[in-house]
Amino acid sequence: MRFYKVTDYKEMSRKAANIISAQIILKPDCVLGLATGSTPIGIYQQLIEWYKKGDLDFHEVRTVNLDEYKGISSDNPQSYRYFMNQNLFNHINIAQEHTFLPDGMAKDSEAECTRFNDVIQLLGGVDLQLLGLGHNGHIAFNEPDEAFGKGTHCVALTESTIDANSRLFREGELVPSHAYTMGIRSIMLAKKILLVVSGKDKAEILYKAMTGPIIPTIPASILQMHPDITVVTDADAAALLDDKLFAQTDK
Repeated sequence: MRFYKVTDYKEMSRKAANIISAQIILKPDCVLGLATGSTPIGIYQQLIEWYKKGDLDFHEVRTVNLDEYKGISSDNPQSYRYFMNQNLFNHINIAQEHTFLPDGMAKDSEAECTRFNDVIQLLGGVDLQLLGLGHNGHIAFNEPDEAFGKGTHCVALTESTIDANSRLFREGELVPSHAYTMGIRSIMLAKKILLVVSGKDKAEILYKAMTGPIIPTIPASILQMHPDITVVTDADAAALLDDKLFAQTDK
């Protein structure tokens, strides 16, 4: 486990983008596992900037996303497919057929979960998986539970997660209560994991997830068991972590 502490969100985004760009340069046809939400937006903006400068080429890259809301179509502005198109895919030279997300409108949830697991397997697995960290310790939409999840599954979102997501919806819009999510097993099979965490409101859960017991009530704690994980955090989120954990401090 390798930790990097930087000064703020902007530096965290640039550091994480550096790690992702290195993966693309070393393996142009790599499979990237991507995340949505507010945390990775700065990372995607940096990757777009480097692409426009000619420093990155995405035409061979394949991507799989962690999750998608159940019951929302891909052209809905609140869908994660729409989010990825607006914040990354439409601005780089990646083919849409190389980008994969669960189908939120699938009629058979179990069949959709199987299909998405098969997609990941057919791609040869994920080379680098980008993760954020939820306030309750969830990764993707793997919520606190009695056991660690396995493959892709349809999950009922907790009230705290629904509340956190509600800020992204317009007033009066119904926030989805269920989502398809890549399971803990699939995440842990990624060859590399990149966890990015920002803000003082994440300090306590980051501390528990990275230094506490490995328990399914804090899903992110399982990441302690991964053989190749890099954690990039700003100073606020790292406030409770021992400085000895950090491989380097970026000023």
